[in-house]
Order: sequence, then structure tokens, then C-alpha cells
Amino acid sequence: MSGEPVSAAPVVLGRQGPARLPFSALPAPPSGVAGRFKVLASACRSRPRSVLLFSDRSAMTHENLSAPAWTTGIAVVIPSYKVTRHIMGVLAAIGPEVDAVYCVDDACPDGSGDFIESNVVDPRVRVLRNPQNQGVGGAMITGYRQAVADGALVIVKIDGDGQMDPTLLPAFVAPILEGEADYAKGNRFWDLSQIRQMPALRRIGNLGLSFMAKASTGYWDIFDPTNGYTAIHARVAANLPFDSISRRYFFETDMLFRLNTIRAVVIDVPMDARYGDETSGLKASKIFFEFLFKHVRNLGKRIVYNYFLRDLSLASLELLAAVGLLVFGVCFGGWHWLQSIRFSTGAPLGTVMIATVSVVSGLQFLLAFLGYDIASIPRRPLARVLAKHRTLINRTSNHE
Repeated sequence: MSGEPVSAAPVVLGRQGPARLPFSALPAPPSGVAGRFKVLASACRSRPRSVLLFSDRSAMTHENLSAPAWTTGIAVVIPSYKVTRHIMGVLAAIGPEVDAVYCVDDACPDGSGDFIESNVVDPRVRVLRNPQNQGVGGAMITGYRQAVADGALVIVKIDGDGQMDPTLLPAFVAPILEGEADYAKGNRFWDLSQIRQMPALRRIGNLGLSFMAKASTGYWDIFDPTNGYTAIHARVAANLPFDSISRRYFFETDMLFRLNTIRAVVIDVPMDARYGDETSGLKASKIFFEFLFKHVRNLGKRIVYNYFLRDLSLASLELLAAVGLLVFGVCFGGWHWLQSIRFSTGAPLGTVMIATVSVVSGLQFLLAFLGYDIASIPRRPLARVLAKHRTLINRTSNHE
């Protein structure tokens, strides 16, 4: 991305335009990630809110808008499908630390895009439109592509139904700007006292989906995989295979799987669950088997990609041994057990031992593989690697 909005110092937005604030003017950040979150949030809240009004609201259409004037490089993408009751409150709560807001009308029957263009006076807001409904994933991919093309640095996803508090945005952006992560996502299970606000059925469903997602995505240290409050570094987003990512409700989990395939660092950000009068189209009874199939599919792909195509390590051999021994032990032992029932005779001790040792050994190899897989969670932020590669390429081009 050319002309990336990387600034040497924080930017304060005021009525006279952006002004540089030296780092020395900020308080020293407390130790720990939580402390840095508080400093960034405080700095963002202290910026004066400056809102310009459109004299002609028809100019807000995407076709007529040029690329945003980046100062912080932060963009927000809001999937806008049947959100006319809540979208105005969401947009009003987005702080001045955000340079651009992309509202994606996903062929909404309520005309969310037209509603936003007719009522919103914030110059940062622009409306993108999908000619056909593609689901939340399709809307987000449209927003991601436009934000990357416009030169954003960090892209935040906030839903338009009011369940996500826009004032939490600094906590999602901070670890990405500090180079600690490539992708940050919310975790509503962090504060146990707040979990009671979540409906019981949704709580149980999220617990089950979290365990399946850990295996299929490879991120064993995160929870609440369907949480849609996310932030991603634009460099990392530009390297994702958008055409292969699920467009519907599996979007957030499929994003995690794709991020693992490029070895991106993902972290959880604590947040509280918020539920009001919004309606959810996600029905557990309808998506359970679909999600189960896709989790199994992604697990198989991840294992093949990471352990047999990109690398062949000791864990690869352990997995092969585990599968071979377990299949042999179960089939061999099961066959002789059925024969014993059929002829009413006991199986020889040696036969029993062969089956038992095979199954136990297979389980041991499987546990060893899982230990390796859990320990191999990506730890080195991909955005840093991509930045270094870009710097080297630029230096080589300049020498030539």
C-alpha cells in the first residue's frame, strides 16, 4: 500500500485540522497490555470531536467520494443489513480517532444504505453497496477491499445492530498499532460476572463452537470465535484469500482459519456482552451441522497445509503413527471381539495385548501431536515481517 499513514507521533484531530502531538506530551504508559489500552483510550477520548456537515448529502455516495484524508489510518467497516433502528446510534458513538467509516449495504430490503445517506452528516461515512445479498462475510469483504485500496492501516469491524460498543475500539486497535498482533477479536467470556447477560442457549452454543474452532483454526489460546468485534492490520488483510472465505455466518471462524494459514498473530480483547431489542438471524438448530462440517473440513486442510505441504516435522510423523496405530488397534481388536461373541470363545491374551498396546500407543502419539500443535501457535506478528520485506524491496529498487 502506497502512502501508508504511519506517523511518527500521535495525531490530535481538532477544528483547525490534524496537529502532531509529541510523544513527550503523553503520560508514560503503565506496564502491561491493559495499561496501554487505557492510555490509548484516554488519548482518543481527549481529542476534540470535530464534525463537518454536508451541504449536499447526495455527495456521500461511494462513487463520488475520494480516498479518505488519513491521519490515524483507522477505518471502520459496518455491515448494514436491516439496521435502520440502531445504525444512527452506532455511528454517533464512533470517536474521532477513526478516519473513515464504510457502511456496506448488503442488498438490504429496508434500504439501509439510502437511510444512512439521507440522515448521516459525518463526512467520514461512506456507503458501499453489494448488488446481491452475500451475508455478513460478503459485506465485510467488500469493506475490507475498499479500505485496503484506500490506504487504511487498521480496519475494525463493528456491527450495526448496537451490540458492540464503539468506545472499546482503542482496545482493539492498540495491540495492532504496537506491533503485538495482526488481528484482535472480542471475548465476551473474559469477565465471568458479565456472562449472565448472554442468553443461556447462546452461551452453550458459543462454548461448543469455541472448542471446535480451537481445533479447526489452530488458535488454541483464544475463545468466543463467533465474536464479530474485530480489528485487522491492513497489510495482513491484503494477503488473505477473500474469494475463498465463507460469506455467511461462518465468516468469523473461517477468517481465523485463513489467518492461521498465513501465520498471523491473533489475540483476544476482553469485552462485555450487550443485548437489547436487536434480532439475530443465527439459529443454532440450522447451523450446527453446517458448522460441524466446515470445522472438520478446515481441520483437515490446516493439518495438510501446516504439517505435510509447508513442513514435515516430528509432529507430522507422530500424527501418522497415531492414525495408523489407532485404526489398526480398533479394527484388529474389534474384529476379534466380534469373532469371540460369534463363537462364544475368549480371545487369546496375545490378541488382546496387541489391540490394547496399539490403541494406547496411538493415543500417546496423538497427545504428543496435540502438544506440538498447541505450542506452535503463531507468535511473530506477520505485519512486521511484511513491513520488513517491503522495506528491503524499496531499498533494492532505489539502488537499481
